[in-house]
Amino acid sequence: MARKIPVKLVMQYRDQGFSRNMIAKTQKVGRSSVSEVFKRADKLKLTYEDIGELSDNEVYRKFFPERHQSEVLYTLPDYEKIHKELQGVGVSLKLLWQEYVDLCKDTNGIPVGYTKFCEDYQRHIDQYRLTNHLKHKPGVSIQVDWSGSTMDLLDTDTGELITVYLFVGTLPYSQYTYVEPTLDMKSDTWLRCHMNMFEYFGGTTIRLICDNLKTGVLSHPKEGDIVLNEQYESLANHYVMAIMPAQVRKPKQKAAVEGAVGKIAMAVIAPLRNEIFTTMGELKAAIREKLEFYNAKPFQKREGSRRLIFTETEQEKLRPLPSIPYEIAEWVYGRTVKLDCHITFQKNNYSCPYQYVKKKVDLKVTAHFLEIYYQNERIATHKRFPTYKEYTFSTLPEHLPDQFNQLEWNEQRLLNWAQTIGPFTYKVIQRIFERLQLKEQGYQSCLSVLNLSKKHSNEALEKACQIALERLHSPRYRQLNTILNNPNNKEILEEAESAQNETLGFVRGPEYYGGDIND
Repeated sequence: MARKIPVKLVMQYRDQGFSRNMIAKTQKVGRSSVSEVFKRADKLKLTYEDIGELSDNEVYRKFFPERHQSEVLYTLPDYEKIHKELQGVGVSLKLLWQEYVDLCKDTNGIPVGYTKFCEDYQRHIDQYRLTNHLKHKPGVSIQVDWSGSTMDLLDTDTGELITVYLFVGTLPYSQYTYVEPTLDMKSDTWLRCHMNMFEYFGGTTIRLICDNLKTGVLSHPKEGDIVLNEQYESLANHYVMAIMPAQVRKPKQKAAVEGAVGKIAMAVIAPLRNEIFTTMGELKAAIREKLEFYNAKPFQKREGSRRLIFTETEQEKLRPLPSIPYEIAEWVYGRTVKLDCHITFQKNNYSCPYQYVKKKVDLKVTAHFLEIYYQNERIATHKRFPTYKEYTFSTLPEHLPDQFNQLEWNEQRLLNWAQTIGPFTYKVIQRIFERLQLKEQGYQSCLSVLNLSKKHSNEALEKACQIALERLHSPRYRQLNTILNNPNNKEILEEAESAQNETLGFVRGPEYYGGDIND
């Protein structure tokens, strides 16, 4: 099934003055899709102001009611014919796809998207064992892999040699190559190498062919869809590329990079084998020098050099880089929205709309932003707090309930509960609220304190609050829990529990503050 058009997002960027082309480039949406949204918005006389309060799904239904059918049938391309057409001079997959789209319009058919068009063509090539590795077109594909050979970095403190891995990427048509040394082969490193490679080439291609590494590919069955990991798929979507892992034991499918890896061993690794490097900076500079020489060296069986063919023919055919840089994202799943309308990530708190209290949400975290998703739909976006900040709140006022839609808990109810326990507990809860601009931010902290009375007793919690207030202006759950579980305080707490309740003077039951405390 074709990917749903993010109609609401397109309308938002249109409202901000973005052109069709800019929206398509930056938001990973096809130009034709963006144009269709613009066209339908004009026909329906709708602006972002009209649909801003609706969900993504509601907006999509409003713009494309006809697409909510149980099944959509596509007009499938004739990939056998496409393969023959590609043998012609100047014929590209992009051109053939556009001709296929035009044919679908003339026959009232539904075309597949460009990415799926390229992926299915590659599957056709693989299925019928057709060879196209000698028919490389400029600017069509990039092949990437880790070099089997490694280098070393000397740790001057321990005298140990640290293994350095080499990421290699090459453009099959010109054989123009990129090499980057790394200290590991983790997923984040794999992605950063791709980003740096695109910057080195000054653009991207339609396709990217890689090995079946777990850092990028989760599953590559003989039949069925290829499954990329979320980060690799996100990178592909950002650069609008079709990532096509080579089939297992099919070296022809990435012959260019396989050949480049062997040549890099001779051109880079061998000449530097006797040199000692103590910093990554030194090693990167030495590798870059050898790489530039390698790319500029004339071919033996072909006119020109890798750099010459790249600059004269292939560079102009690369697709421009997105104007917004890609950010590597971490996904965190199954975080519960607390009663104060916040989730916690790395000891900081970020608000969610109150409708999602007690529900499980997923977090997409980058270096600068934290996005919150519920059932694959984004419900909130926050600037991420720096790592040195702790116990800080990012709260959007619109996420909190108004007076007509209050949550189960509120400030007065929590204070009433504290009052039934004792004056010191009341003082602790009161001081928690005093330090907050938004009272909702304190609900969870207060509940954590008050719930200690269920595990221990009202009298023990009251005594713990008294002890804590003698040392701290505003004690929290952590300090109180420590006091309650400290063996040295056992005798004092037991005396408090055996004391007469009338000395405290509090006889109100749970019904006073709005219900059963065990609810």
